[in-house]
Amino acid sequence: MTSDSREKILAAAKRVAQARGYSGLNFRDVAEVVGIKAASIYHHFPSKADLGAAVARRYWEDSAAALEAMSAEASDPIRCLSLYPETFRTALENENRLCLCSFMAAEYDDLPELVKNEVQTFADINVAWLSRVLSAAAVTGPEESEQRARAIFAAVAGAQLFARSRSDISLYDALIVGYRAAGLLPATGELIADVRCAP
Repeated sequence: MTSDSREKILAAAKRVAQARGYSGLNFRDVAEVVGIKAASIYHHFPSKADLGAAVARRYWEDSAAALEAMSAEASDPIRCLSLYPETFRTALENENRLCLCSFMAAEYDDLPELVKNEVQTFADINVAWLSRVLSAAAVTGPEESEQRARAIFAAVAGAQLFARSRSDISLYDALIVGYRAAGLLPATGELIADVRCAP
């Protein structure tokens, strides 16, 4: 199989996992989306755990790249913090999907170890980026930045989950406004709709 086939498998597996989680990820459904036989997937991914880990790894790599691109495009750290919720909103806009790693985190006890590691990495890169930007914006001191970053990450991911459970993206927007009003997120900075992370 070609590397193009591998990319198509990863893209299809991402869509399935964002809609149904790791437990709903299976080779038959992925193969159907790609238009190949399920047995063909084993050429690249010997097991469901290998496929799940590869999908989660690609997801956090894409998210990390998007966050760094956001930092480069919106050099003002306050603006970066204002843009951050858009990275989770994109999944909701894409057929009411969840952030892939948030979905998998909800299944944490049932995940194979290599998938758990990738899911943890997603949270780690988000918290590290937020912590760095919070410090750069002088919103918090270096000692408090990681704690505040974790609170922001958890709150934004939770808002996404809440909105998805009701298929209502306006609930997500309202929660983000509430986070700004409460001071968890900075209230200043223009949103730039085209700066988005992995949908």
